Amino acid sequence: MFTKLIKQGLGVLGLATVAASGSPAVARSNGPAMWEVKDKDTTIYLFGTIHLLPQDSRWQTSKFEKAINSAQSLVLETVVDTANPQQLAGVMASMGFSSGLPPIASRVPADKRGLLEAAIAKTKLPRPVFDRMETWAAAFTLLGVQFQTLGVEGEQGVEAVLRRSFTDAGKPVGQLETNQEQLSFFDRLPEDAQRQLLEGAIENPEQMRTKFNEMLHAWLSGDVNSIGKTFNEDLQSSPELKAALLTRRNWNWSQWIERRMAQPGTVMVAVGAGHLAGDESVQRYLQHRGYKVRRVQ
Repeated sequence: MFTKLIKQGLGVLGLATVAASGSPAVARSNGPAMWEVKDKDTTIYLFGTIHLLPQDSRWQTSKFEKAINSAQSLVLETVVDTANPQQLAGVMASMGFSSGLPPIASRVPADKRGLLEAAIAKTKLPRPVFDRMETWAAAFTLLGVQFQTLGVEGEQGVEAVLRRSFTDAGKPVGQLETNQEQLSFFDRLPEDAQRQLLEGAIENPEQMRTKFNEMLHAWLSGDVNSIGKTFNEDLQSSPELKAALLTRRNWNWSQWIERRMAQPGTVMVAVGAGHLAGDESVQRYLQHRGYKVRRVQ
């Protein structure tokens, strides 16, 4: 099974700003979905992203560019300091290692242990290191190797493109969560949910590619219903993952947006597309609070 790792693990976190260059280039059709929340002196655009993109994807439309040009600031899920990667590595190290853990091999089913050992070997890290890793941290590490196998880069992801655009224009870039807060969502997951992530991290890269391409097509065409359906179906078997990675965060972000609506100006908020789809999306929470949310793309 391609467990939920891409879409419901790193794929819904801003930390996963990488691009799967092994996927075919896909041109946009309608363009990714975008919404507007507006009052007399404040406009907030909500844009659903995919943190992983093929190198030659064409996703920016004239409507999106107009929204970007009018926005005075950008807000992402989180901002990774690419000039100081040691900062994120230090947070990861402090949260991702513990003593007295069971051997990593015992944390996957017996029939998956061959895949696990093959993935570990690709990391070039000493084998005992993985026995000291929290299960979620091992999943992160092994998934990184899977991405390298596919051929990945961090420059084509939506967040990276938007950061460059706003920074070059001298506009501020903010975040809804810190790197540590994002990693803590995984750190607090029950062990069973962490092991689901680990299984997903060692699956066949071709299965990853197939699932990713399906999600990419839905995103590029603005097919929010398909995105919402996929997220809902994939998370049915893990309520802990859904609560930790989606619903609680969506609620928190809707509160942030409500507070921001009290200030004048125009803001682009860009978060993973799964957060803007389904019955517990950010927009639904805003509508429950009395805001009118209008889809503009």
